[in-house]
Amino acid sequence: MTVSPPHPPEEMQKTAQHTLDHALHWVRQGQAVAVATVTGTWGSSPRPAGSCMVMAESGRVEGSVSGGCVESDVMHNALRIMAGDAPEVLDYGVSSARAWEVGLACGGRLEVLVEAVRSPACPTGTWPMEILEQLCALMAARRPAVLLRTLDATQHRVLATRADAALEHPAHDEALGRAALHALATGRGLLTPDSAGQNWFVQPLLPPPRLLIVGAVHIAQHLARLAALTGFDPIVVDPREALATTERFPGLEPGRTLITEWPDEALPALGIDSTTALVTLTHDAKLDDPTLETALGSPAFYIGALGSRKTQASRLERLQQLGYAPEALARIRGPVGLAIGAVGAEEIALSILADIVAVRRNGPLATRRGWDNP
Repeated sequence: MTVSPPHPPEEMQKTAQHTLDHALHWVRQGQAVAVATVTGTWGSSPRPAGSCMVMAESGRVEGSVSGGCVESDVMHNALRIMAGDAPEVLDYGVSSARAWEVGLACGGRLEVLVEAVRSPACPTGTWPMEILEQLCALMAARRPAVLLRTLDATQHRVLATRADAALEHPAHDEALGRAALHALATGRGLLTPDSAGQNWFVQPLLPPPRLLIVGAVHIAQHLARLAALTGFDPIVVDPREALATTERFPGLEPGRTLITEWPDEALPALGIDSTTALVTLTHDAKLDDPTLETALGSPAFYIGALGSRKTQASRLERLQQLGYAPEALARIRGPVGLAIGAVGAEEIALSILADIVAVRRNGPLATRRGWDNP
């Protein structure tokens, strides 16, 4: 089995796809497809429970279960399962000689469930194709969901969420319902028994985070590309049509992810949620201020604004005059980006994305210690 080459540069800025989207695409092409999911981790395992990798009989692979340590062995076993073998939980750990053979010598342990999608190309598959279609539709609609599976891969159930983040329908078992809500809150899968003692793997499936960029400037070109490579869905908003072009932002779609409207018109329609980061790069109060007002009224997890300390002080004063309290204004990270001494559009874009990731992951660098307010 060979791993497919990376996408060409002109495709790198396209919006992020969930790993399962690739699986559904390959199934619809008539290929046999397998899905590998991390169902247990101990020690220094590099990927959390719920991480998944999908493989097609053609050799295409997307996603990962270990960051490179055991993928080749998982792919080898996936070929067997696509050919008709039963689904299997593969165990890689320090107590297993095979763990050293496949490269997991870092002291961690992984358990990986591998099963094939049931389709005309793989009638022995255990993952129902309609479940795969349902999950991909929920991700496309940005509706978080939970997939419940028994480890023998004989039962699969989907719990979707409503707009208020509650489960649309209760789980068939109270213990599984609690586990589903916990998985959604933490973003990590877990094994849990139901009331009858049957073990289920509870896997949260969350839409990719979005990065809304206001201002189709030079920095935005690099920031959109970096965001897509990091798993974000970038959306660029700028009413200046000479700047917001597909030539400058290849891969973004006019009217959907490349929007030539004023921010106060475009942003409300995009439905800013708690998985959204928003950055304004224009230096123009006519664009910056409406953007920040909209952002402050939303649950966006990150709000950033480009500009000098003087520019930041001026915009905060204008917003304060509009009635925004200091605790609300403290949500605006400006000057935007980590203080890494960035020079040039590329490095500034990198510093901005690094700051967004730090905030999203609650990393140590997410806490600013006065460097931005001397």
